Amino acid sequence: MRNIYLIISREYLERVRKKSFIIVTLLMPILMIAMMVAPSLMMLYSKSEQKQVVVIDRSGVVADNLYESAEATFIREDGMSKSEACNIYNEESGIFGILYIGEVVDARDSVQLITNSSSSMLLEESISSQIEAIVEREKLKEYNIENLDEILAKIETNIELATFVNNGATEDDGEMESTSTGVSYILGIVLGMLLYMIIILYGQMVLTSVVEEKASRVIDVMVTSCTPFQLMMGKIIGIAAVALTQIAIWALLVLSASKFVMPMLFTPDIASTSGALLDGALGTVTDTGYIATLFAYLALFILGGFLLYASLYAASGSAVDSIQDSQQYNTVIMLPIILSMIIMMTVFNDPNSPIAFWCSMIPFTSPIVMIARIPFGIPTWEIVTSLVILYLTFIAMTYLAAKIFRVGIFMHGKRTSWRELWLWLKE
Repeated sequence: MRNIYLIISREYLERVRKKSFIIVTLLMPILMIAMMVAPSLMMLYSKSEQKQVVVIDRSGVVADNLYESAEATFIREDGMSKSEACNIYNEESGIFGILYIGEVVDARDSVQLITNSSSSMLLEESISSQIEAIVEREKLKEYNIENLDEILAKIETNIELATFVNNGATEDDGEMESTSTGVSYILGIVLGMLLYMIIILYGQMVLTSVVEEKASRVIDVMVTSCTPFQLMMGKIIGIAAVALTQIAIWALLVLSASKFVMPMLFTPDIASTSGALLDGALGTVTDTGYIATLFAYLALFILGGFLLYASLYAASGSAVDSIQDSQQYNTVIMLPIILSMIIMMTVFNDPNSPIAFWCSMIPFTSPIVMIARIPFGIPTWEIVTSLVILYLTFIAMTYLAAKIFRVGIFMHGKRTSWRELWLWLKE
């Protein structure tokens, strides 16, 4: 046991003392917080520049009813042809574009927006919605309905959907927890990508450490005072401790920001005018309990995922003499990780779909897929089951990897084939 502890200490201290470790550890939380907060801040503070649009209306219906919006103001020029307007109102005129409306508004290509620079989706949607409303109103007038404008004004309704978690409370209790699908989506991407990078980064560290020490014959000296299994586990656990240290520091920094910085950014005045959708987003990023739970799950899945893949990387490193030779094995190891990333992107459409569920139970894909599902609020039993399967698989894979490791570290100058690996496993 003392030998494993010494190897763990060596692997751990050698890495945490590096400047690169300190820099990445301090910068990553800033990036994470920025990605969590950016959508809410953009919704609060972003204001697009109001564009000037020249309107040529051949229908005689639309131009009179267009109104100024946050996106555009309109200048009417019915006496011009489209080509004349394009020549006069070019980029040098300061006019953003020309809105041309044909005689039959709802005919194909009858409504055209000709711009001097790239348009925005907000502007196009604003103009389209206005014209659609005007045309619909004109069509209704054909039915000779009395007081039509008054009726339309009364029935106009805007619905803002607020989402909550069913936690057994009632709306009257004031305890229902608001949620934000948008924030859950972003958190899922951030956590999934973070776990992906950590598994790859620290898994490669295990591989590189084994290959370099094998090439320099340091391993030959080390195994004189410890068993190959102790050496492999010491390396894996030591580097896992580095990853957990990083996660702990990130959690502390993000929780501190969530507790003290977020309330200063999102003042009561902003919250009172934010609306239900943004309210759910603010509630999520400022809930320290929720953030702490996410980091706890992240640590468990990072540890399990890393231990599983690190044992494979250690076995791969022991079977080769150089990093280049390890590529044939690394490709196989990387396949389920890449597959996890592909599946993760489909999870956001339906976190409870069959493929999302089963891939969050399969141990080789579960760390990334499950951590992407957790922000959407899945049952606890699914998370626990996934973790149990993941750690049991790690134990089984460690047993198999140790068989390869104990033979592979003594093999030099020969490229190991898949058949030889299979023979080592059978011994």
